[in-house]
Amino acid sequence: MNFISKFITTTKINKYRTFIFTLSKWILWGAIIGIVVGTTSALLIGVNDYVTEVRQENSWLVFLLPLGGVIIGYLYKYHGKNSRKGVNLILDKIHQPKINIPLIMGPLVFVATFITHLLGGSTGREGAALQMGGTITEFMNRNLKVRKEEQKILLMAGISGGFGSAFGLPLAGTLFGMEVASAGKMKYEALIPCFISSFIGNFVTMAWGIEHEEVIIDLVPSITTFTVIKVILLAIVFGIISICYSELKHHIRKFSMKYLKNPMIIGLVGGITILALVYIVGTKDYLGRSLPMFEEAFIGTVPPFAFLAKLVFTAITMGTGFRGGEVIPIFFIGATLGNVLAPIVNLPTSFLAGLGLAGVLCGAINAPITSFILAVEMFHGKGIEFFFIVCIVSYIFSWHHGIYSSQKLYEPKTKLFNLPNGESISHIKLKKRV
Repeated sequence: MNFISKFITTTKINKYRTFIFTLSKWILWGAIIGIVVGTTSALLIGVNDYVTEVRQENSWLVFLLPLGGVIIGYLYKYHGKNSRKGVNLILDKIHQPKINIPLIMGPLVFVATFITHLLGGSTGREGAALQMGGTITEFMNRNLKVRKEEQKILLMAGISGGFGSAFGLPLAGTLFGMEVASAGKMKYEALIPCFISSFIGNFVTMAWGIEHEEVIIDLVPSITTFTVIKVILLAIVFGIISICYSELKHHIRKFSMKYLKNPMIIGLVGGITILALVYIVGTKDYLGRSLPMFEEAFIGTVPPFAFLAKLVFTAITMGTGFRGGEVIPIFFIGATLGNVLAPIVNLPTSFLAGLGLAGVLCGAINAPITSFILAVEMFHGKGIEFFFIVCIVSYIFSWHHGIYSSQKLYEPKTKLFNLPNGESISHIKLKKRV
């Protein structure tokens, strides 16, 4: 009897030790990732802000955009290995641990993002932050000989640290790392390292003196049946616009790879096309991050087709090999679309700009929980019920589309549209063509 009692006691002690050891390990690794990713994000944001100012003061730099495309294409063709896949490569690694992420991916996306921003490509920054997080995590996985199952969790933490530090939204960053790889199926085991990485990454970025852009919703309508119906219909529109952007970008990329083939030629043609568009629309407002017009969407009026212009500029930029990110341009597309629709549906401008931002983002990244929490953080909890509706509806009506082709889609979305469960977006589209 004493032997059995002693055995049970020893087993319990061992379980507690294992739990404490695992918890401590996740906290330590999440903190390391957060510190390194937060520092690199601060450097990325600081340099991007600087090169953007340089471009604005030297408008002639935009004429070098085709040359920049050639340089980026050269770097990825001869030195990038398979890092051209960008964020999709990190998602592939989460699904298939045997895939290797080249450590050159982080430094390379740094340089390519600076070139893109300096010369006026329509892009953001989170793509670079996510790829840096993935590269840093891959380095840890190799040198610390992390088990395959734990590698997935650390990669999610790297994504969380990159997103949270890039936007100053640590809660959204936590969930983004857990949700984006497999829409409809979250790995809750990754919660602690993703939380630690995102929060510490954000704290470190702020400690380096980085300030993130802020927009405010000044008026939220009352919850009525008529208003809810309006919001649902608008959410469907936001979901459809997210499809338009995702599909245009993917088709440009496929067309370029099929007919132009050489990344340097693709970059050259992409740069020339963007230059041509600048003269067609008669403004440079859609180059870079377009922050002035984005902020104006919450307080004033913007051109009626600003959302469409930004959609096309960004799809060409990202589809022809330039680097940076897509979330800030998606913010712009959603906010300006909401601004234009506000007087038509008789809803407050800043409120609808915020709904558009969250709705188009949700449809593009297929992450309704992340998008909802992002809206709660960004707009300080205003209109929380409406944002929940918009994110759910937009998620459903974006169907099997999204900006990350390696993202896998799970229930409940796939049940509604009778799609295969657990397939990546790229595989779903391939099967639909056959």
